[in-house]
Amino acid sequence: MLVLKNYLNARDLVNKININTKIVVVTKNFSLDNINPLIDFGHLDFAENKVQETKNKWANLIISNPSLKLHMIGKVQSNKAKDAFEIFHYIHTLDNEKLSKIFSKLEESSKKKIKYFIQVNVGNEVQKNGISIDKVHEFIKYCIYDLKLNIIGLMCIPPAEVDPTQYFISLAKLARVNNLKELSMGMSNDYECAINHGATFVRIGSKIFSSN
Repeated sequence: MLVLKNYLNARDLVNKININTKIVVVTKNFSLDNINPLIDFGHLDFAENKVQETKNKWANLIISNPSLKLHMIGKVQSNKAKDAFEIFHYIHTLDNEKLSKIFSKLEESSKKKIKYFIQVNVGNEVQKNGISIDKVHEFIKYCIYDLKLNIIGLMCIPPAEVDPTQYFISLAKLARVNNLKELSMGMSNDYECAINHGATFVRIGSKIFSSN
């Protein structure tokens, strides 16, 4: 199976650089027929970018295989926050006070606690989501101390078609000064660079599911 072969190649490369870096397989737009070989092999961490698609695809699988962990890597709309909270184990895209308050209230009324990355707009791009670098420190404090959210790290998507190195270095520094241990950075085209600069979670999709 090509998907499994591609996954094993990516895993071997990741492990050569840092065996502690976790691969999150990005499964958006792919059917369970493509994904099942990875589940059967024992991979546990998968990412989606749409709440409803995730529920439709994964709800039964999560019940039958509770070891699976789902990661939200797309923007969470406020009206979808409750559904996102119910299905996901990690949110990689927390970036505003309104959404943070909603998740905090959901946790207060539930026994469930999920893990959050704060998305940082490292390239200061107007078209991208993420909190600006100059507001990161205060937002982290607000989420952790006021809202009691389990903020485990920072996430970024560097500007396209440029060397991402400086952006990975910047995110790693931000995490370090704010005492956050996890870094969600690096995708199919740049995950090696990301790991070399401290990524603990890499989000890989096309590299695994591509037939090329």
